Amino acid sequence: MDIKPKKPSGLSAGQKQKLNKFGGWFGKIITALIIVAFLVLISFNWITDYIWMGTVGYQESYMTILTSKLMLGVVGFLVFAIFTYMTFSWIRNVYVGHFSAGQLPAFINSKKQSRLMVLVIALIVGLLGSVLVQGVGWEPWLKFLNYETFGISDPHFDRDVSFYMFVLPFIEFVLSILLGLAIFFFLVEIGFYSVYNMYRMNRKAQMHMGITLAVIGVLLAVQHVLEPFHSLLTNQVNAIQESVVHGLSYTDDVVNNPASYVMAAIALLGTVWIVISLFRGNWKGMIAPIVLYVGVGILAQGASMIVQNFVVSPSEFSRESPYLEENLSMTRTAYDLDDMMEEQHPGADTLDQAMVERNQDTIDNVRINDARPILDVYNQLQTFRTYYEFNDIDIDRYNIDGEYEQVFLGARELNTSDLPSQAQTWVNQNLRYTHGYGIAMSNVNEITPQGQPEYMVENLPPEGDLDIERPQVYFGEEEYDSVIVNSGVEEFDYPSGDENMSNTFEADTGVPLSGINRALFAIDEGSFRMFVSDQVTSDSQMLQTRNIMDRVERIAPFLTYDEDPYIFVRDDGTMAWMIDAYVTEENYPYSEPYSGDNSYIRNSVKVTVDAYTGETEFYAVNPEEPLLQTYQQMFPDLFTEEVPEDVKSHFRYPIDLFKVQAQMYQTYHMTNLEVFYNREDYWEIPTEKYFNEDIAMEPYYVTMRLPEAEEEEFILMTPFTPRNRQNMIAWMGVRNDGDNYGQKMVYEFPKQENVYGPQQIENRINQDSNISQQLNLWSQGGSEVIRGNLLVLPIEDTVLYAEPIYIESSNETSLPEVKQVILAYQNQIVMEPTFDEALEVLLSRVDPEAEAPEGEEGSEEQSPQPSIESNEVLQELSDLFDQYQQQMSDGNYEEAGRIMEEIQTKLQDSESLQGAGQPQPDGETPDAEDATDTSGEEGTTEE
Repeated sequence: MDIKPKKPSGLSAGQKQKLNKFGGWFGKIITALIIVAFLVLISFNWITDYIWMGTVGYQESYMTILTSKLMLGVVGFLVFAIFTYMTFSWIRNVYVGHFSAGQLPAFINSKKQSRLMVLVIALIVGLLGSVLVQGVGWEPWLKFLNYETFGISDPHFDRDVSFYMFVLPFIEFVLSILLGLAIFFFLVEIGFYSVYNMYRMNRKAQMHMGITLAVIGVLLAVQHVLEPFHSLLTNQVNAIQESVVHGLSYTDDVVNNPASYVMAAIALLGTVWIVISLFRGNWKGMIAPIVLYVGVGILAQGASMIVQNFVVSPSEFSRESPYLEENLSMTRTAYDLDDMMEEQHPGADTLDQAMVERNQDTIDNVRINDARPILDVYNQLQTFRTYYEFNDIDIDRYNIDGEYEQVFLGARELNTSDLPSQAQTWVNQNLRYTHGYGIAMSNVNEITPQGQPEYMVENLPPEGDLDIERPQVYFGEEEYDSVIVNSGVEEFDYPSGDENMSNTFEADTGVPLSGINRALFAIDEGSFRMFVSDQVTSDSQMLQTRNIMDRVERIAPFLTYDEDPYIFVRDDGTMAWMIDAYVTEENYPYSEPYSGDNSYIRNSVKVTVDAYTGETEFYAVNPEEPLLQTYQQMFPDLFTEEVPEDVKSHFRYPIDLFKVQAQMYQTYHMTNLEVFYNREDYWEIPTEKYFNEDIAMEPYYVTMRLPEAEEEEFILMTPFTPRNRQNMIAWMGVRNDGDNYGQKMVYEFPKQENVYGPQQIENRINQDSNISQQLNLWSQGGSEVIRGNLLVLPIEDTVLYAEPIYIESSNETSLPEVKQVILAYQNQIVMEPTFDEALEVLLSRVDPEAEAPEGEEGSEEQSPQPSIESNEVLQELSDLFDQYQQQMSDGNYEEAGRIMEEIQTKLQDSESLQGAGQPQPDGETPDAEDATDTSGEEGTTEE
């Protein structure tokens, strides 16, 4: 066989050595670059977030969270990685000692390879542990380090509330991490040592599992020691039963808590037993304490069930009374119901002309329009272009020309998705169409003859009762994308005739797109066009996170935010958004949760976001509240305590918080312990007919004068009815103005008399033959009759009810119009085209001194005329309605309004000729069933 000689490589030994050395350095450089690239990749968001937080002025808060996460991440990584490395190294040593070299794979026999494999596993588990610990633990850790005490102790263990809110959660977090890790390792050991029954045959394997079990036992013992504290935080007494008490109960006190200490002792003794058995090599002896532990746990659950069923249940009230008292007291404190002012309201029959004159501001601010229909009106009449949109209509109050006015207002925001398809270019969406423009504002109580809102601020640019100095809306409620301002493209401002006006962003609150920022944020936005466009200059800024809810959550994710932000106008004519922020927490002892496990809530923070600049301020409005103080110590640069007057004057007590408090007060207003236990006086939120559906009433803002007050003020209120009854039992309100902000009150009506509830008024409206006829007539021809919110209006010592009636045609472009207003008082119900007319008719019926409106008196003496039910009149009205529908479809709203006025005139003439709806003779009352309607079932048929 011929053997060919090897061809020379052409490289000398020195050259080969240099090449190998170069390859080594090259490999190290590539590895280093890969590591750097990985670190940059995982820290990229940290870098862009840090830059963005700098532009909004909250870098310190961001760094507090980031450094806490990094520190906990390192701790989590080390704990998970080190114990994982130790565990798998022990397992490898056991295998090497138990089996011969030929029985094991080569990589296990090789120290270098096996250590490398164990190291890789440890690094992976460490990274998982790092993510887990820093992601969940940063907030409990910071609260634990910075918490403030409440000065309120629980009555059983005499621990401050802060222990349950801040200390206990952090201890349990650490325990759960360690216990979970130990159980994970034990399961791994079971898996590896089950091979060939190593756990029976190998002393080291037994020792490893024994140590792990001992650690689990100690951790379980500590958890059992903490369990009695948890008995104050729940109504669960065993696996299948709940107590009537939220918090410590009789069964907890007598059985569960002592059993927890017994279980802790067994866990510790069992741990000692396991260690002794371990060193004696008695693996069977290691099982005995585990069996004992499980058995005692089952016995404890059984004892709890026996006591709950055979000791507590037969005499529950007497057994639970001491604990019920603490449940009642602590829950009222947790929801700030302790300082509720409780008064009696007579619900008297005292309405007269003099009372109306004394409460003229209340009457002038009765809300005749509703936010939902008026949103449609604003979007049709005040947007002017398809790309403008009113996202929401808000309620606020302003002093205008010395008058206290309750108003509707909304921001005219930009929605570029509604641009024509050919205009949806990158330049238009990112550089040109950058902002909305201005607001629209209208009176809550005034309407035009066509049933449309009477505007106080309207059009482009805004004109009216308020001076809007900076109407551009760069930040709002829409799902905004990022935009670039101060670019080479002029920003569209607003349309004016045949031309478009332009604007230049004048603030310095965006992310500067100079230097490396441009590349970083081009990557962050995923926009190569942004990086290469010559329209983006060194003076350009990026406005990022322009949705106000996303913005505040990005800055302070630990707060809970109200779902209804509202825009307001400052004294200098600039606009800002107000967002109510809540501090919420679990683990308030004895407090019943309102949602999930949350058992404590306060509106301690108000947030404003400037609609133009995006500047965001977090105002600490309740600086003495302990949870807020804890956050202030965690983030000292975040909160501001000095609130400008033109911001403070627009504070509204938030509806979401009020609903939670009303929800809890339905039960916790009962301070008599036996009544509270039996839930004898449970209240409910009443229902009303809204948009032709029966729904639960939402709280609403009214302008009214409280009985003890000297002037009208902004009040948030809701009525209550008894359980399964429709009569009104009370109303709850909270003040919103000045130094009285946040003062809560409840006015209870006499329980021995019937005061009409909202649904009873709705039923009586349905039963009124004249009103039903007119509503049915308007429903003909494709129109829809919309019932607005029924407002309960306390005035001094009596109650008035008001409900607007909207009419909307079936045409897609039609506008809902207020065409009638219903007022109800005692046994009287009237419906007229305006509130003033309805009030005038109502007063003429209830006050002998009031002057009757023209046509009210003497109608019975007039000569008979064709009734509204005659075919001739019905046909004439039907023809007019057809004309009305046609004009609405054609968009001729003025002509449609004239026709509707003619219809109303004919209806009123026919009504007066019939004598329908006349006041009842003195002493005559409606049928008892109609008056009380306590069943909630009678009188609901709509004609």
